This record gives sequence, C-alpha cells and structure tokens, in this order.
Amino acid sequence: MSVLNAVPFLRQVHLRSPRQQRRHTLPASEFRCLSPEDAVSVFEIEREAFISVSGDCPLHLDEVRHFLTLCPELSLGWFEEGRLVAFIIGSLWDQDKLNQDALTLHKPHGSSVHIHVLAVHRTFRQQGKGSILLWRYLQYLRCLPFARRAVLMCEDFLVPFYSKCGFKAVGPCDVTVGPLAFIEMQCSVRGHAFMRRNSGC
Repeated sequence: MSVLNAVPFLRQVHLRSPRQQRRHTLPASEFRCLSPEDAVSVFEIEREAFISVSGDCPLHLDEVRHFLTLCPELSLGWFEEGRLVAFIIGSLWDQDKLNQDALTLHKPHGSSVHIHVLAVHRTFRQQGKGSILLWRYLQYLRCLPFARRAVLMCEDFLVPFYSKCGFKAVGPCDVTVGPLAFIEMQCSVRGHAFMRRNSGC
C-alpha cells in the first residue's frame, strides 16, 4: 500500500464540484510527497521566496535533490492543476537540538523531523496556503510511528507564524548562516494514538 493511500491527509482534494470538473484534466488540488523529479520546481519557488528576504536559500538545488532522494516521504507538495504551488522538505535528526550538521544530514534512526524549508509560490501567497500545508504536514507526521516531534529554525519575524501552527520556541538556535541568527522551535507529534486509530493511519 502506498503512502498516498495509507494516509488520508495526502489524498486528492477536489475544490470544484463534480459538474465543474472537466474530463481528462489534472486534479484541481493535490497533496503528495515530492520526488527528485520535482527538485527544479522546488528550487525555483524557494529561490524566489528567500533570496529577496535573507539573501540565501535554506537548500541549494543539489541539496534539494539530496533530501528528495534520501527521504522523499518527509516532503509534501501542494499542486494546483498539476503545478507545484507550495512545499515542505524535511529530514530526520537524532539529537535534542539542531546543529550545523542538521543542515545537510539525514539521520535515518532519528525521531525528530527537521523541517528545512517551507515555501509558497509568489502568486499564491497571502492566501493561507503556508499554514494549511504545514497543518497537513503535521497530521501526516502523526501517522508515522517513528516521528516524535517536528523541529525547525527560523528568523524572529517568523516566530508568530509558527507559534500559531503549534510550535513553541525553545531558544536561540546553535546554527548560524553568515550573519543570520535563528530561533529554534519544536512541535510534538507523538502521543496521538486516538488520532491514529481514527484517521486510517
């Protein structure tokens, strides 16, 4: 059974009524894990989203391909009419706090899901897509038996956004990128046995 079929949060969501659906067209809205073939589309969105704000990308193209090859099941893309409009890329981490190695390594036996990047295409921003995608991603992680928490690092101005999505700040992050400093945030995804029993996970 594929991850898509096993996890209801990743199934297709049709935003139009059946009468509005044209035959032989792509789904109006679809959530699925990404693959290395999606890397270029991912990087184009990421580059546009981050270069103007921070001057650099969390992941460069080779790193995007790296994580989508090693752990595609820890990614999630939102597609509209077959076009990628938003995405998350994660990997596993095995320590209490993030450090510089967490930027490039995937620890297969870890229980923390490190969210490297969440980005939305510029024409789809200010529509709530980032928070919707993150909510779906966290529900998906709760269906993975090895996942205990989600962890990320962000700049100060993004702390309110992630706080509204259920993350808690744990203090300054040990990771720095050039002159940039970050806050480390965590969200528990364990202890949801009831949700697993009643979600088809």
